Formats: sequence, structure tokens, C-alpha cells
Amino acid sequence: MSDSSHTLTRRIAFASVMIIAAVAIGTYALMSSPVRLKTTGEALIGGPFTMLNHRGETVTEKSFAGKPMLLFFGFTFCPDVCPTELQVMAEAMKQLGSRGSDIQPIFVSVDPERDSPAVMADYVAAFGERFIGLTGSAGQVQQMSATYRVYYAKVENKDAPHAYTMDHSSIIYLMGTDGKFLKHFTYSTDAKALAEGIAAALGR
Repeated sequence: MSDSSHTLTRRIAFASVMIIAAVAIGTYALMSSPVRLKTTGEALIGGPFTMLNHRGETVTEKSFAGKPMLLFFGFTFCPDVCPTELQVMAEAMKQLGSRGSDIQPIFVSVDPERDSPAVMADYVAAFGERFIGLTGSAGQVQQMSATYRVYYAKVENKDAPHAYTMDHSSIIYLMGTDGKFLKHFTYSTDAKALAEGIAAALGR
């Protein structure tokens, strides 16, 4: 083997050693670093928010600390899905009885343009005195909806601009006493299944 071949072989070997050393150092640094990338297994749903309740009072997620929250996002001009889901929630609360006495049912508006606190107050009263309606500025509604991964979009009505509708997710969220996500229920869930699902998730 020529000297040039020996030199090339030594250079390749040296480069290989350096690559292995760099990988080893990088791995050690990643493992020993106090900041590590990891998965928690928790759903990224829920978190801080600031809204107005149906009495016109400013509330945040801390206002409901210690209470499980049962939330549904919609709008008061909704012709079918929203009233149906709120009625299902109300009936589930009745079926739970004392097992759900601390649960706070909440209706969150995705239509702040029309759903003022006064409008929300009249609306939620139809589903029981325990219900709380939340609304706010466009920015506040957008922020809370994003926190709960809720989709909504305004659908214009060219013939009647004020009679627009809203596309939105149709999901009921159950949050624990610590404000963390526990379970969600789809539009097809009836009151009995909702009550049973809530009781199971809360261990009651």
C-alpha cells in the first residue's frame, strides 16, 4: 500500500473517531441538560382565559378553581345544535344529582358581536340557574377558543347581513377541579351517556 493510501486511511479513521466522539458528547449534553424535550401524555386543552360572565363580571379560569367544569362553545342564535347540547347537559346534571352538585356547566359564546352579557343571561336561564354564560371581546373569545382547541367561523348572509350564522365545533369538555382536561363528549352523546361518562371520569 502506498504512503498516500496509508494517509487516506488514517484520515478516514480519524474522522470516524471524531464523529463518534461528537455524537457521544452531544448525547451526554442532551441527557444531562435540565431542559429536556418530553411528552407528558396530557391533552393540550384548556388553560388561562379572561372573559365576561352573563352578569357582566370579569372572570378567569381561577374563578372556577376547585370545581369541575362542563363547557360547550356555541352561540345564542344557533338554531339547533347549541340548544340541543345545552339541554343534554342540563338533563345530565339532573341525572347526576348530588354526585354532580359541584360541577359548573358553562356555555361559551363564539359570537361576541351579538352575544352580550344580557343576551347570554336570558339564554342560559332557559337551561337552569346553575348555568353560566361566558362572552367577551372578539380577542378574548378567540383566545379562549384557541386554548380549548375550538374551531369557529362566521358564515355571512348576503341577503341579511345581521342574520349570519356561525360554524363551530360541537364538543362538550369536562375539566377537572385543577382546570385540566379530563374527557370530551361528541354531539351524539345523550344525557344518560354524558352523566355516566362524567361520573366515571370524576370517580363518582
